[in-house]
Amino acid sequence: MKILVIGSGGREHALACKLAESPKVQTVFVAPGNGGTATDDRLQNLNIADPQALREWAASEKIALTVVGPEQPLAAGVVDTFRAHGMRIFGPTKAAAQLESSKAFSKAFMKRHGIPTAEYETFTDAASAHAYIDRMAAPIVVKADGLAAGKGVVVAMTLPEAHEAVDFMLEGNALGVVHNEGSDGVAVPRVVIEEFLAGEEASFIVLCDGKHVLPLATSQDHKRLLDGDHGPNTGGMGAYSPAPVVTPDVHGRAMREIILPTLAGMEKDGIPYTGFLYAGLMIDAQGHVKTLEFNCRMGDPETQPILMRLKSDLVDVMMAATSEKLDQVELQWDRRAALGVVLAAHGYPLNPRKGDVITGLPYSGQERRSAKRDGQDDVSVFHAGTVLRDGDIVSAGGRVLCVTALGDSVKLAQTKAYETVHRIQFDGMQYRKDIGHRGASKS
Repeated sequence: MKILVIGSGGREHALACKLAESPKVQTVFVAPGNGGTATDDRLQNLNIADPQALREWAASEKIALTVVGPEQPLAAGVVDTFRAHGMRIFGPTKAAAQLESSKAFSKAFMKRHGIPTAEYETFTDAASAHAYIDRMAAPIVVKADGLAAGKGVVVAMTLPEAHEAVDFMLEGNALGVVHNEGSDGVAVPRVVIEEFLAGEEASFIVLCDGKHVLPLATSQDHKRLLDGDHGPNTGGMGAYSPAPVVTPDVHGRAMREIILPTLAGMEKDGIPYTGFLYAGLMIDAQGHVKTLEFNCRMGDPETQPILMRLKSDLVDVMMAATSEKLDQVELQWDRRAALGVVLAAHGYPLNPRKGDVITGLPYSGQERRSAKRDGQDDVSVFHAGTVLRDGDIVSAGGRVLCVTALGDSVKLAQTKAYETVHRIQFDGMQYRKDIGHRGASKS
């Protein structure tokens, strides 16, 4: 079987590695891939980005399954393109992906279907947005209505921070937001401003086949750049699984109050949902849950520790998910915890530097398979913003690597991950030293 994974980040590297473990697989192609996928002999990079060209290539190569990792190709309609030609692909359609690609769509959808979330207003005019902020006061949350690689959310603890965020998103667009089109087809800068929710965050990710839902292991990520949850929001500086804050009661609430109503609401609106669905949860002290956001993909860096724990054959799971048979699947999980630490480039998140040579990386490819046979595969380094250049792995993006480890507790997984982190070097490397601090204190 030949499989295609679309994307170039750490999530896609982890997906490709897990799919390649299946004995049913001959080759996993990754489009476009990164330095880590380029140096793994189980994987092959593919330099094609256009959805139509990808579809034509996949047809010519007799690709049996395509799995979409990031949000951009989903928002561009790659799933629609493949399905129109009868090809098996896992992900939401362009219409369904609006749950992520448009914060305004998502908030209106939740309000319409009674899904718990923060109160909000939507603005295209900066003056009106500033007036609303002054009226509501801080803390307050400002979100770009468009794709921003996980950086389009500002949790403003002061009024000046909130006003600056509005100017960034509506006028300067320093975050590089891909703004959504208005009714006339012209891109319109838009922000969603919502109430600040207090509590503890968790990532709740499920598989959907249009009819059935299958939850993945729970996880919790760390959005802020600096230790102690300080600094600007990022795409994620680390994650661990399982998340103790997602108790059985919270899990049940999330399914009953958020996930199942979302799937029912999408079907009612004529947009059946297939693919990964990620609900960012805010859990208060009483165990009540509200939806911070939806993503139409697995989270990054949550994917890395989640897939490290998955014992089931991911190919079997994906084939069931693309055949409306998820109700026949029961996932098997490693009882151990997994934790991933992101190593980011100098200047991340706003101005990441590229081109720094990375040293101290552990084995990959054939050596990884040998380690797996010897029972020593409890640490993996998943590449994100890297490329292979003249024999060296060099940085090529904001989040560069995710060092992920398994351990009998969150604390032990944390120790193993940081032991490997300390052996890796590149100029300007930055990372948090407290990933998993909440879980470690409870394990």
